[in-house]
Amino acid sequence: MKKSLLAITFAGTVALAGVSHASGDHGHGHDDASSGMSQHGNKSMGMSNKSNAMFLEKRSVDGYDVSIHVMKAKPGKEMGGSHDFMVKVEQAGKVLTDVAINTKVVHPNGKSESKKTMKMGSWYMAGYDLGHKGKHQLMILFKTADGKKHKAGVFYDG
Repeated sequence: MKKSLLAITFAGTVALAGVSHASGDHGHGHDDASSGMSQHGNKSMGMSNKSNAMFLEKRSVDGYDVSIHVMKAKPGKEMGGSHDFMVKVEQAGKVLTDVAINTKVVHPNGKSESKKTMKMGSWYMAGYDLGHKGKHQLMILFKTADGKKHKAGVFYDG
């Protein structure tokens, strides 16, 4: 029951994020070609109130479409940190459910931490404390069913 409620809440949040993103009132950062990192802040979804801000970045990696989504965890629903770092991998429009995904965050102070993700529907998630000011480097390493490893990353302004 608890997992079903969490899945429904998560699905609703993701649906709202898509509507906000489609509104067209969002700024885009610049790609840093040397590192494969895209730079975005909390306003990337057109939301200026930090407590409600959501972040969604899509990347193309080795023929896969990767969505990286960060949102503040709801009070009492924190899963390892103040924010949920979520990843979805698709190929040819189909969500891949047989991938292994590890995440890594380098915080503004230079300290880093890595976590494995847990599967939540078509998304994989890890919790991190991203509420402090400054630019966080978010990275993922995912392994597909063919055994190949793929990397992607973005910057998130806390």
